Amino acid sequence: MNRILNFFLALVLLAGTSCASSSASNKTGSEAKIGTGKARVSEDLSVYRPKYETPDAGTTAARVEPTNHDNAQVAALMDTVVNVNRNIKYAQGYRILAYNGSERQTVMNLRKSIISRVPEVKDYLTYNQPNFRLMIGDFFNRVEAQQVLNQLSDLLPNAQIVQDKINIPKSY
Repeated sequence: MNRILNFFLALVLLAGTSCASSSASNKTGSEAKIGTGKARVSEDLSVYRPKYETPDAGTTAARVEPTNHDNAQVAALMDTVVNVNRNIKYAQGYRILAYNGSERQTVMNLRKSIISRVPEVKDYLTYNQPNFRLMIGDFFNRVEAQQVLNQLSDLLPNAQIVQDKINIPKSY
């Protein structure tokens, strides 16, 4: 066993020394790279680069006008799309469910504190006997709803973001 190990170590040592880099004595000047054994080659490839003629400053190319240009038809179609979109009042979005319970005074106090904290966000209070449900905001994406929920996290520790049909504001 010891013999096989010695033989293996001698073989590894022999292979390691035989692969060592040769001296850089046969390389000259800037072509020799120290320690790697590879020569640095510099070539001039400008001969193979394509050459393009540049137009004179006085001459300009003729402007190409598009054919089948239907600006009037496209504008009419866009106007109909705008009118249809103006009639859309609702969209699928997100709201914050702030309260769902049967205590009227609790929901009214909570609503007042929310309005004082974030007055720009609209609230929706519904009563479905025997429960009051307080929803906050009309958010198109969950990130917007999460930002408002972070502002109200100390007031509403159990609030949730829920998907709901939202009102589209007039500014859109």
